[in-house]
Amino acid sequence: MKHTLLPVFVLSAIVLAACGKKEEAPAPAAPAPAAAPAPAPKAVEVLHWWTSGGEAAALGVLKQDLEKQGVSWNDMPVAGGGGEAAMTALRARVTANNPPTAVQMLGFDILDWAKQGALGDLNELAAKEGWDNTVPAALQAFSKHDGKWIAAPVNVHSTNWVWANKAVLDKAGVTELPTNWDDFIKALDKVQKSGAIGLAHGGQPWQEATLFDGVVLATGGVDFYKKALVDKDPAALGSDTMKQAFDRMAQLKKYVDKDFSNRDWNLASAMVIEGKAGFQIMGDWAKGEFLNAKKVPGQDFLCFRVPGTQGMVSFNSDQFAMFKVGDDAKEAQTLLASAIMNPTFQSAFNVVKGSVPARTDVPDTAFDDCGKKGMKDLAEANTAGTLVGSMAHGHAVPASTKNAFYDVITQHFNGKMKSADAVKAMVKAAAE
Repeated sequence: MKHTLLPVFVLSAIVLAACGKKEEAPAPAAPAPAAAPAPAPKAVEVLHWWTSGGEAAALGVLKQDLEKQGVSWNDMPVAGGGGEAAMTALRARVTANNPPTAVQMLGFDILDWAKQGALGDLNELAAKEGWDNTVPAALQAFSKHDGKWIAAPVNVHSTNWVWANKAVLDKAGVTELPTNWDDFIKALDKVQKSGAIGLAHGGQPWQEATLFDGVVLATGGVDFYKKALVDKDPAALGSDTMKQAFDRMAQLKKYVDKDFSNRDWNLASAMVIEGKAGFQIMGDWAKGEFLNAKKVPGQDFLCFRVPGTQGMVSFNSDQFAMFKVGDDAKEAQTLLASAIMNPTFQSAFNVVKGSVPARTDVPDTAFDDCGKKGMKDLAEANTAGTLVGSMAHGHAVPASTKNAFYDVITQHFNGKMKSADAVKAMVKAAAE
């Protein structure tokens, strides 16, 4: 819905002194000039898919920051953790020539809209605030188009995380966190035998692709991941290593409960939080759910990399793409972009969200143990060249290829395709 902002008029009167002799009637006062309208109240309309408890709490930090600057927030939430529903809603708004002020987006989706000429120009603000010097180059690849800043990155998420309920692991006799695939399977076995669900999972294509991110990294390493899921190399996609990755996905399926289909990701997180399941493979936004439930890292829950991916980080970055708006809305849009990039906000937001800042100059002082580890892992992976864009979250291949990969991965995970056939299907999907 489009929001119309009504201007407030301030009335003023100018009293003119009468002139002439005392006995004469006063001259009529000059008519008061027309009152000038005050500026319209500033407001932004933001389309996003942050609707879970932890996500809503994190978004509240940004809303409050803007309200302090006199900018009201018109919320347009569209549920769906992968953002597909939000992108459908966005297309309808743009088609109606009524785009929101800003839209939460990931990776190649931002560049697709930029190529259509739909996004605004943030270069003046970016130059003033030095974004080029503080935002990692891997993020700038999606924040800029043709040398122009078009989006403000709010965080860096990584997808190859495992979240675990410490009490469930203690009961199952899992005394050490697994560091390789075989030990992970043994730990899943122990949890399952103890009466809990081994792996909490939501059966949606983007969630299965999130599992796949970690499994491919663990199976083939960073170089293989890049060749297969970034470069779309047919030899890598059709290799025995890729078949082994699909075989490992089939292994994981054995530890998922029968009601997993269509479960939202945050409900899978709740299964771990409540002690119904031992593990969840999910991006670090899951930590926000644990924190929102008042759970303490190291005490109530544990965080570690998908076994076999230590030293590697597959990332995505939530960014707010700034659409072209009229002159009356540009000031509020600029204030929004500046608020997103403020180092103080980047710290406060990411502490709550579970992610890490999109700027390299933000200290880790306010972050918990998992947050500090995330920031350390990101810095080391960036230096070592082991930081890779997440295929599952639109930072490795364009949307058309990503969706084709989704189809293969989810069919295989749901038992509709054997590993050998999935490998062939991946090669075909990349070529189309």
